Amino acid sequence: QVQLVESGGGLVQPGGSLRLSCAASGNTATIYVMGWYRQAPGKQRELVASITTSGTTNYADSVKGRFTMSRDNAKNTYLQMNSLKPEDTAVYYCNAKYGFINTWGQGTQVTVSS
Repeated sequence: QVQLVESGGGLVQPGGSLRLSCAASGNTATIYVMGWYRQAPGKQRELVASITTSGTTNYADSVKGRFTMSRDNAKNTYLQMNSLKPEDTAVYYCNAKYGFINTWGQGTQVTVSS
């Protein structure tokens, strides 16, 4: 079992920055990919960024050049979000895949507004 807890969301003005954190616990050695997803009101959940155990990252086109995903040796992951736009407003979820299991954190709200 793997548990995920996100933190770091909040209200920020357009052009500002936030750093999200995802703390993983449990059998983290089995995780082979972690990701950040987001879901805005009335929209489907979408992939924002992902990182594999080898460190390979992948980003949605809408965040390339603005967001950076990283991880530490404990399988905790981070999402540095710069140059935030109102359209980045959403609940952000951490995700981990291990075996055939897909597990999610509880989500953290990010609101970009003046």
